[in-house]
Amino acid sequence: MEKLRFGIIGMGNMGSIHAKNFASGKIENGVVTCFCDIAEARRDFCKNTYPDIPVFATADELFASKLADAVIIAVPHYDHVPVAIKAFESGHAVIVEKPASVTTKAVLEMNEAAKKSGKLFGIMFNQRTNPAYQKLREMVRSGELGRIRRIQWTITDWYRAQAYHDSAAWRSTWATEGGGALINQNPHQLDLMQWIFGMPDKIFARLSFGKWRNIEVEDEATIFWEYADGKTATYITSTTETPGTNRLEIACDMGRLVMENNKITFDRLKVSEPEFDKNNTIAFATPEMETVVYEDFDSETAHSGIVNDFIKAYFEGTPLLANGFEGIREMTISNAAHYSAWTGKWADVNNFPHDEFAELLKEKAENSKKKDKVEAKVVDIEGTY
Repeated sequence: MEKLRFGIIGMGNMGSIHAKNFASGKIENGVVTCFCDIAEARRDFCKNTYPDIPVFATADELFASKLADAVIIAVPHYDHVPVAIKAFESGHAVIVEKPASVTTKAVLEMNEAAKKSGKLFGIMFNQRTNPAYQKLREMVRSGELGRIRRIQWTITDWYRAQAYHDSAAWRSTWATEGGGALINQNPHQLDLMQWIFGMPDKIFARLSFGKWRNIEVEDEATIFWEYADGKTATYITSTTETPGTNRLEIACDMGRLVMENNKITFDRLKVSEPEFDKNNTIAFATPEMETVVYEDFDSETAHSGIVNDFIKAYFEGTPLLANGFEGIREMTISNAAHYSAWTGKWADVNNFPHDEFAELLKEKAENSKKKDKVEAKVVDIEGTY
């Protein structure tokens, strides 16, 4: 089978991981044909590690080379959109790293460029490849749980020491990263929330900015979601708790479902709660239930799974598991949480004020603390980001 030629733009932590996936044979019908990084040290890394693959100092040079049919964009968040737009304009298919950008306004511009180009557009929401989340989504979408009433996700296993924030000049300021825990660590889970349960209608949030670390962006968050069908959700996250928790709980008409440690435990009622309540005449009676456990899932294919899925879609026209146009949904949730925290108001997700939010973030960025510029280091390319 023909191999799809990829260029990787940005060879920091994530770009290096993508390159290693290609080199180790995890990508079945794709090949890296060029790299790009503005940092000389990272270009030297590419030349020393992959001496037969050309490396460029700018994205424009890579695009002009015609060495790639598709690009993986793994640069700092603010640069995702301008680089992606240039990629589409130069005729390249695109996979953009998460998050899609830092504002919905910018993401909408990227989506318009992608639509105009007609090129394949993916996003690195790699946790969609996790079979446990896929099973949970299937159960929700099939109606097996009945009406969902309440969702609670506590995810605090993102521990980041101060050394992490100090490891690169672009981390953890409004001007260079555009946010903290919600922008960097949580996009996957915010995406999974909407991918599994749909988009909320309103969001109210309380965020703590630099509460536990010497940073100006958020290091913990509590977000309350309301949906048009009456269900509610609470989302709690932190990057300074250890040991952390990752527990998703769903209360529904058919009982309670808990996902933790990649295991789904469903305390399933014999009849739905509404049906039981309608027919029951005993004051303190409770419905009968049985416990069903789903575990021993296959490992998620993660980043390589998204790339392989993208290649299949490129050659065969199959639907993308992580379509780039869907990045606007996670971005809206993230922006809505910031907007609510800054204004003290509920954020209307369906009529989100894209321009107003962009101006609010611009003000934050203009007053941002400026870090001394230091050379970004890749201490462990197997590490998380």
